[in-house]
Amino acid sequence: MRGRSLLKQRIITAVILAPLVIAGIFLLPFPAFIAALAAVTLLGFWEWTQFVETKSRIVAMVIPTVALLASLLVMPTDVAALSALASSHQAMLLVGGLWWVVASALAISYPSSTKFWSSVPPLKHLFGLLTLLPFFWSVLMLRAVNYLENPYHGAKLVLLVCFLVWAADTGAYFSGKRFGKHKMAPAVSPNKTIEGLVGGAMLAVAVTWGGAALMGIPFASLSSLLLIAVVSVVASVLGDLVESMFKRAAGIKDSGSILPGHGGILDRIDSLTAALPVFALLYLWLV
Repeated sequence: MRGRSLLKQRIITAVILAPLVIAGIFLLPFPAFIAALAAVTLLGFWEWTQFVETKSRIVAMVIPTVALLASLLVMPTDVAALSALASSHQAMLLVGGLWWVVASALAISYPSSTKFWSSVPPLKHLFGLLTLLPFFWSVLMLRAVNYLENPYHGAKLVLLVCFLVWAADTGAYFSGKRFGKHKMAPAVSPNKTIEGLVGGAMLAVAVTWGGAALMGIPFASLSSLLLIAVVSVVASVLGDLVESMFKRAAGIKDSGSILPGHGGILDRIDSLTAALPVFALLYLWLV
């Protein structure tokens, strides 16, 4: 009975939340979109304070709040600069990409990796900044692509990454359940398998290819589409693992309870925090 009730909550929340998210991506004017995304990012930072050893979560919010505001003051937020990728934007994407390489290594080697960071609160603060700031800026950069010529083009890019992540999650669940034998990181998430990752990647590549064709999103070549999709899928799965690692280390099940049946904001965007910076890095800069 409890399982059915939880499933019902998840479905109701998803049915309400998904249209709101899509409407926000497509319909909000760019300044309002920045404000809404900043609010989501701050909620993510609030949930992250649970991973940091602190006497006051409010005090722990000072660092990420100041960091986010400072980035908004220092880095250009107009659509022309975001679309052209100023050097500060390129640096943010590179930092995000490098962080997910390091974070993935920490998750795969868990729990032995905890000896380097579990008792060092400043490092856990830094990990939160490296997780959420590149996520925030990568969404803005993708949303700003060709904004002046077509204000919906960048919105379709952001939505394509969301479709990629949802397809990867779905494919990984069913293929892992049917074929899963080899665990990816059993100490972090016992249910995630290599077979699930492969199945998720296959479905995500198909969805990315089909979605790009339907929405008129150009890629440099088919090989670049395949590369970006596969690397982004791997990043999304590892992003989920990394948040699971921090929750295990902190002894908590969910990052929050703001979304009935789903947990917290971080529980919903953990895969996106990795996939979006990696996708943006490859699509906008490296490929």
